[in-house]
Amino acid sequence: MNKPMKILGIAGSLREASYNRGALRAAAELVPEGATIEIFDLNDIPGFNQDDEQNPPAKVAEFKRKIREADAILFVTPEYNYSVPGVLKNAIDWASRPYGDSAWDGKPAAIMGASMGNIATARAQYDLRKSMVFLNMFPVNRPEVMIGNAGERFDEHGNLTDEKTKKHIRKLLESLIEWTRRIGETHE
Repeated sequence: MNKPMKILGIAGSLREASYNRGALRAAAELVPEGATIEIFDLNDIPGFNQDDEQNPPAKVAEFKRKIREADAILFVTPEYNYSVPGVLKNAIDWASRPYGDSAWDGKPAAIMGASMGNIATARAQYDLRKSMVFLNMFPVNRPEVMIGNAGERFDEHGNLTDEKTKKHIRKLLESLIEWTRRIGETHE
């Protein structure tokens, strides 16, 4: 019997009722059979300080361990000032350091995000993809899940209620699982 595929889910928002945290919770409920999503909360990760990269704080060490244990990564990012939020970029930097000890190396990944605007998180997602080039990560290209007009798709508690959006998330997860298996086959 095959062990379930482990996906590590990371939301780039700290706000409890954020749409992106809600989208990540929805993904954890929609994950296809044969896979699981473990959510890692970025709260309590300190600002990156290169002086500490050889002996990182416990929360950072735990984060890197969780990344390494995962078969794939699911990023759910809001868009701040046309880019990735600082909290997410900070966590990415911690897990990539010290040079030569990146936990991200070779990981398959998927990206999605939600915002109040029409174009959702397109710019943040593309910036995240650019970082993945240096990190040697392998993002799923399609489908792109950009949840625009999020106020119409989530309830007042940040729970996803829109069925069409749930279908898109499920398709993204199916693509991530297939992509992760394909990448794994080429590395065996």
